[in-house]
This record gives sequence, structure tokens and C-alpha cells, in this order.
Amino acid sequence: MKKLILDLKGIKEYQQNRAPYLLIDYATEVLPGESAKGYKDLKEDEWFFKVHWPNDPNMPGMLQIESLVQMCALAILTLPGNKGKVVYLTSANNLKFIKKVIPKTRLYLDTRIKSFKRGIASCEGTGIVNETIVCKAEFNLIQPEEIEKYTLKK
Repeated sequence: MKKLILDLKGIKEYQQNRAPYLLIDYATEVLPGESAKGYKDLKEDEWFFKVHWPNDPNMPGMLQIESLVQMCALAILTLPGNKGKVVYLTSANNLKFIKKVIPKTRLYLDTRIKSFKRGIASCEGTGIVNETIVCKAEFNLIQPEEIEKYTLKK
């Protein structure tokens, strides 16, 4: 499949998250069914910096993971027939938070689908700031509409 590049408008065409919970700004490379790369620019006025923590603002670890999840979901949602559908996170494993993610930085997101069968995806992702890995995770995504096709009917 053809490589895609998506700006914020393009991202919104494919997935349903919106501000303030949309945690990706740009997808530099999406290979449908395989991988997605891009970034989130962390501005000083992000809602989470005001509360986490006022004297030591940094991006909460679970929002770092959510950024990875949203980026990786694009690799599923850009497959033919999936535009605008729902993808859910069902589990996250082997989470690593290595370094703080602070205001006025760019969080690069590099994600990959390890397998995707019958609406269930096994994925992995890495967050990078200034060429340093700041977080890593393995996670599972599901596409409920696809899973229903394989559910036994009563």
C-alpha cells in the first residue's frame, strides 16, 4: 500500500479523537496495516502541564502511551474501509518511562503493528525527544466492528 502523510486535518478524517484529547499533531509516514510515525508538539499551555505538576510540568506517562496508541491506530484506520471507525486500546504491557517529557519539546512517535488479525492488533511504540528514547510500550488495539464479523451468532 501507498505511504500516507497526514496533517492535523487528515488525522481528524481518519480517527475520532478531538482536542483536548487528540495527542498527535502530524503523521509523517503511515504505512496502512504496518506502521505509523509522527509527532506531537508540546506547547507550554497544554492542559495537562497545568496540573502535572505546577512546579515541575511534564507529560503524564499514560498520555505518552495514549499518543503512541493514537499514532498506531492510524495504521489500522487508513486501511481500505476503516476511515472514521472506532479502535480501542485493550491492554498495555512492558511500559517504560525513561525520561520526563516537558513543555516546548517535540515528542516523536514511532509505532508498528506486529500482527493484525480478525480486528485484534498487537502493537509496539517508542516515544523520542531530542533523539533520546523517553517511553516505550507494547499494546493491543481492537476494532470492534471487525471482531463482530467473527463472533458466533446465537
